[in-house]
Amino acid sequence: MPYYAFKEIWTPLKIFRIRLFRETHEKTFWMKVGNNPRKPLFG
Repeated sequence: MPYYAFKEIWTPLKIFRIRLFRETHEKTFWMKVGNNPRKPLFG
């Protein structure tokens, strides 16, 4: 299982439980909605 390190990006969508994350090594963006697992945003 790969190791991922994320930084959360603050957006107004956080009010609606939609959170955006940026992976620290590859600079890819991930999205998390509610309690579901993170998914790549563009891929």
